[in-house]
Amino acid sequence: MNYKLILLLSLFGLSMAIATVFVIPSNIEPLFWLAIFLICAYLIAKKAPGKYILHGFLVSLVNCVWVTGAHILLFNSYLANHPSEVEMMNKMPIHGSPRLMMLITGPIIGIISGLILGLLSFIASKIFKKKS
Repeated sequence: MNYKLILLLSLFGLSMAIATVFVIPSNIEPLFWLAIFLICAYLIAKKAPGKYILHGFLVSLVNCVWVTGAHILLFNSYLANHPSEVEMMNKMPIHGSPRLMMLITGPIIGIISGLILGLLSFIASKIFKKKS
């Protein structure tokens, strides 16, 4: 396992955590994540010592910690810049506690995105073979 690679690639997640609070609107956020996933998958395929799926999965889990943590810590700023999320949160079953809702949904999204990044990393490892 290359934990340094996982931590370094998770800095994309830290950047997105802050950017999604203040700059990036929800409607274009998936495009940024797609670009980040493609870059991470390529770098995992080139730099990881194997276990590409696990590396991708762990990068996304650390990203989940960054994003969920930033959204909870910067909660008021996040809500001020994302009115559509406020409306959506009010329709959720735990609408009285949006921070708790973020704490619950964040890891679920992290696991799902981890499976996607793991798969992309595995595919990239087959496309971009390392030179021996």
